[in-house]
Amino acid sequence: MTLPAEAVRWAQELSAPPGAGNLPGSASGVFVGRMDELTRLRTLLTDKGEAAVTQGTRTRAIHGLGGIGKTTLALHYAHTYRHDYTLVWWIAAETTEQIVTGLAALAMRLCPQWATTTGVQERAAWAILWLQWHPGWLLVFDNVERPADLRHYLGALPDGHHLATSRKAAGWHTIAPTMPLDLLDADASEDLLCTLALGKEHTPTPRQRLQAQALAAELGYLPLALEQAGAYLYETGTDLGHYPALLGRVLDTATEGVDPQRTIARIWQHTLTAIATRDPLAVTVLNVLAWLAPDDIPRTLLTPLAPDPVTLGEALGVLHAYNMISFTADRQNVSVHRLVQTVLRHGPTTEADTYPPGRQEAEHLARQAIPDQDSATTQWERLLPHLFALATTTTPHWPASTQTADIYEKAAEYLYRRGRDAHTIPLRTVTLAQYEQILGDTHPHTLTSRNNLAHAYQAAGNLGRAISLYEATVAEYEQILGDTHPDTLASRNSLAGAYRSAGDLKRAIALYETALAQYEQVLGDTHPDTLISRNDLAVAYRSVGDLGRAIPLFEATLAQREQVLGDTHPHTLASRNDLAVAYRSGGDLGRAIPLFEATLAQREQVLGDTHPHTLASRNDLALAYRSAGDLEGAIPLFEATLAQREQVLGDTHPHTLISRNNLALAYRSAGDLGRAISLFEATLAQREQVLGDTHPDTLISRNNLAGSYMSVGDLGRGIALYEATLAQYEQVLGDTHPHTLISRNNLALAYRSAGDLGRAISLFEATLAQREQVLGDTHPDTLISRNNLASARRAVQAIQPSATKAVPQAPSTAD
Repeated sequence: MTLPAEAVRWAQELSAPPGAGNLPGSASGVFVGRMDELTRLRTLLTDKGEAAVTQGTRTRAIHGLGGIGKTTLALHYAHTYRHDYTLVWWIAAETTEQIVTGLAALAMRLCPQWATTTGVQERAAWAILWLQWHPGWLLVFDNVERPADLRHYLGALPDGHHLATSRKAAGWHTIAPTMPLDLLDADASEDLLCTLALGKEHTPTPRQRLQAQALAAELGYLPLALEQAGAYLYETGTDLGHYPALLGRVLDTATEGVDPQRTIARIWQHTLTAIATRDPLAVTVLNVLAWLAPDDIPRTLLTPLAPDPVTLGEALGVLHAYNMISFTADRQNVSVHRLVQTVLRHGPTTEADTYPPGRQEAEHLARQAIPDQDSATTQWERLLPHLFALATTTTPHWPASTQTADIYEKAAEYLYRRGRDAHTIPLRTVTLAQYEQILGDTHPHTLTSRNNLAHAYQAAGNLGRAISLYEATVAEYEQILGDTHPDTLASRNSLAGAYRSAGDLKRAIALYETALAQYEQVLGDTHPDTLISRNDLAVAYRSVGDLGRAIPLFEATLAQREQVLGDTHPHTLASRNDLAVAYRSGGDLGRAIPLFEATLAQREQVLGDTHPHTLASRNDLALAYRSAGDLEGAIPLFEATLAQREQVLGDTHPHTLISRNNLALAYRSAGDLGRAISLFEATLAQREQVLGDTHPDTLISRNNLAGSYMSVGDLGRGIALYEATLAQYEQVLGDTHPHTLISRNNLALAYRSAGDLGRAISLFEATLAQREQVLGDTHPDTLISRNNLASARRAVQAIQPSATKAVPQAPSTAD
């Protein structure tokens, strides 16, 4: 992301005020039984206690059971050592969006004169730049759900300390060393209970100590359970010995461990009874909070629950007194512990209850909070986590509501228009379920919803789910609306696109050709939907290597889009980019590079710097530079694009994996084989996990990794991987697909490198014949095959080197 020069200068020149930070609370509360962990954490972060916080990155992750005190330990560490850091910044990190928002808030704190005039992504980029210029800070990433979300930030920010908390123990081995946090020991639990229940000023009697010991064991030594019990006992004046009787018997002590959720549920039920006695509205508010995202719940969202702000404030105050909620520093947002939410969501209900307590009210608040305008970005971004929470906790047992479905649909459309369609799956899933229940399985709204969900799965790289949904939707459209209805044609075109993405080009092209003929007949030759279909067919021709048909079709479509839609319409830009890709595929870099450069400039201006289509253009331009041998231009562009895709799309999104693969290719071209192989291996592992073992992109990664093994002289691994990949290409894409031919050519090169000239020449001859037939006599790949065959035939004693043709990846922009 390119920032204005003035903003870059401020990032370099502005310093943080002494003691700067945003810690969510003070360290003045009770902190019992964690001094050893605090000391260990300091040792781990500073490398055996050395106070050299500016000598490179130190990263540690605290993981453990929910409610075990991870956040409390991190907060106490931050307060204890805050004066050893230039800045201490706390970031809610359950999602990538929250991390970006947290970084953006740093820009607002340090450079408000600029940050108030720009968007969240730009503010976050500025914050990263500032942290790079000013070492010695501490970043705390609280409640990380996906450890891989931190990879980019740890790599980009080497000159400070990173501290993460997470409920997850798995997934950290390649990210950061971990520090598991266990239950409190018996003595510490007893001390904590006595202090909270009796007050710091009171010395417990021997009898009270014994009662505290028994109750601590009953509560399973879980810090959150101990804190909640202590707050209830202190508030109500209940005797320590009476509390176990209120709870009832604990789980069977003969079983291994303790079920903390059930223990907490018993505690909280009595706490809720006490809260209801003081303020019944507080219980209503807490039940509503149970269905929203746990963090950053705006007080303004809750306003309709009370007749006035004072009454709402009193109810929140009661909840805060019982440690059921916490406030942000400005007290404008509320957070509730996830275990509190879990217990409340699964609380007892009667047969007469249509919805669980608080659920219907939460949906009503969400409907009222939907922004009137799509441009209300700040309002949307604050509301989205709560809409996702509502969507993911919906069950089919509750009555469906078109009003609720509509809010999920509006949120999904907001994300779609910003190129974040892969993130809409939870929203679109519940929307479809609601429409199916209310309108029926074949209602036009239901069919549109099903098609949209398929598109979201396709954007996320889950082609199996996408194709299944598309096929069902096409069949229903044909039955309900007819074979040539525009919605039927659009669905058919989308299905063809999914086939193409999955590498099933034969079915894709046949379906595209059928759809285009029908579009031309029904809508006319220059209708925007006809142009989409024509462009998509050209992409399919290009994918199969038929540039003779692809390039004229791209050129015709571009000319028609310029005339019908205008020069900078997103669809016109897509055509321009796709035509440039076709020129590059045909080896015409003289025409391809200027077209890529022009399209990228227009996309940056029209769509913004981090829109997925802009990122695709940037990636394609870097590929063109690499093809032209301009590695100095290609590598920085690949690196920047990868960083932006990781931030915008996520670490394992298919397009992020494409960027990672392409960067590895560029490193290999530059002779940096160590970095190339490491990146190829990581990308292959991620593609196997995300896309599957035989997805075309997975095969590309496997082919490229094999080539890298060959480059470092590891012929055994290289040839074995080439052979396995070629067999998979032949099975998945067919015997004459361009990628199959590349794989066959590379295997022949490997045989030649190993001195097996007989097999090499035989394979070169077969590949050349197939390329002449499929790609034409003068296609660049055909010329490579002819050159390789000639070189192998000339070889007598020594093996003559020849450049291996790697498989470039360039995702064409979908209309």
